[in-house]
Amino acid sequence: MWKTSEGSTGRLIQLCIGYFAFYVVTGISAKLFTARDAAVSLGLGQINYMIYNTVGGMLTALIIVMAKRWYLLKSNRLFSWGRLSLPYEVSYIIPSGLMTAVIIPTTTLMYTFEGMSVMVAMVIMRASVIVISRVVDAVQIARRILHKKVYKEENFAVVLALLAAGINLFWVQAGDFDFLHNPAAVIILTSYVIAYAIRIYIMNYFKNTRARGVPLDNCGFFGIEQIAAFVFALSLGVLFFNAPQWLGWNAAQVFQFHDSIATLDPMWGWAVISGTAFGAVAFFSVFLFMFKGRTATFAGLVNRLTSLTAGTAATLISAIVLGTKFPKIQDWISLAFILIAVGFLTVAEKKRTQELRAERAIEESVGGTGKV
Repeated sequence: MWKTSEGSTGRLIQLCIGYFAFYVVTGISAKLFTARDAAVSLGLGQINYMIYNTVGGMLTALIIVMAKRWYLLKSNRLFSWGRLSLPYEVSYIIPSGLMTAVIIPTTTLMYTFEGMSVMVAMVIMRASVIVISRVVDAVQIARRILHKKVYKEENFAVVLALLAAGINLFWVQAGDFDFLHNPAAVIILTSYVIAYAIRIYIMNYFKNTRARGVPLDNCGFFGIEQIAAFVFALSLGVLFFNAPQWLGWNAAQVFQFHDSIATLDPMWGWAVISGTAFGAVAFFSVFLFMFKGRTATFAGLVNRLTSLTAGTAATLISAIVLGTKFPKIQDWISLAFILIAVGFLTVAEKKRTQELRAERAIEESVGGTGKV
């Protein structure tokens, strides 16, 4: 097994490989269950699949967290709550879990608007995260929470990543979907962006405020966040399920959500099982966002660029195996921008590891080995 030290380039590559692999599986799974143009398809509705798959993913994360007791966070300090002594970090990790519970359904709902392509929805959301990550760095540098500078190569990569994410917009025909004049779409996207902004800020606040000698316990953060997210998501699920009756909501998305649970599709069990890959993606995604010694800009770019590349790979494999459509010309142009952005990130990574080794903040692996 390739052993690497925390914060090393080797560990970063490992996380990217894991994220890429499980994201590809998740992408192919979505095509297998929902693609209407596939030679091989299980014929499950898109909204149904996303709900069942999300349930499987969240249960996978929760089971692993509980089994490994990742909720036992290594804290800067404890505070008393009755007879309990709790890490003070739970005061902001629990809100991060709430933001996660908002991100999950808003991500799903963004794909449900008639006339909006899945690709356009993904472009909008991925570009938002890239911009948010850069803004978080600017804010935390100004507040002296982050004591690192964002390298110019990282800024160049941001521009290239936005081009990679946005290239598909140039192929969208006018009049396909009037996003700005659709109140529901604007509200959902606004909720998604605000929730992700708060979550990424909290992740980096946790990472950048570790006391001397206190380890960067990303597993503990993930554990508490996922428990909170599960509780909040379950509560939101109950609310959405009963929204027509309790609140009088009559949006199409609300009825689709209600019907997917009230009348389970015959394939629901397999769709839930397929969510195990989505659950694995959650681990790698969070650990990349919180990677030791890196800026939010760098970590956000690595996360999004890996998902963009995995999306193209999943589309290609699905075309070969399932008979769906091959990646379009814009997908290959987007991949070219990604590869150039990766080149800039490689330069930034070399600079950062030299900086961190000088500070004795990491012990870089040599020849693929090192302390874990």
